[in-house]
Amino acid sequence: MALDSENVYLLLGGNLGDRIKIINDAVRQIEIGIGEVTARSSVYETEAWGNTNQPGFLNVALEVKTILPPLAVLKKALEIEHNLGRVRLEKWGSRLIDIDLIFYGSQIIDIADVLQVPHPHMHERKFVLKPLAEIAPDLLHPVFNKSIATLLAGLSDHLAVSKI
Repeated sequence: MALDSENVYLLLGGNLGDRIKIINDAVRQIEIGIGEVTARSSVYETEAWGNTNQPGFLNVALEVKTILPPLAVLKKALEIEHNLGRVRLEKWGSRLIDIDLIFYGSQIIDIADVLQVPHPHMHERKFVLKPLAEIAPDLLHPVFNKSIATLLAGLSDHLAVSKI
């Protein structure tokens, strides 16, 4: 019996080291450990959000077809971050790579202090919505019942996010 697959959406970002190479390495590891990348956004240069006293980020959104359950996707994403040298020193601090699980199909998941899907702040952040809108503009947010394009159009986040 074949396992059902699910489309998950990940956001990759980093602001240290060879950012393009690290993102590309992360994508390769995602394909090996999580599933087939079926869509990939352009690379976006983004001003730092939260802790603004740091270099800008590069961000890429991915659509990935996976058979892994949500917690296994999270575990594998954290392993990939670790494999690529991610060290967690401060919230919203500089990092080599960050892999956020934005959506897991249309599921709503809330496991306190472990996993929240959809990502709890994604609808407030242009650096998430802009690359995501490139690959999935009509994807519906299961809590707000609005498309990614609609969320982006109504956004009040004015940080610079530009395609490179």
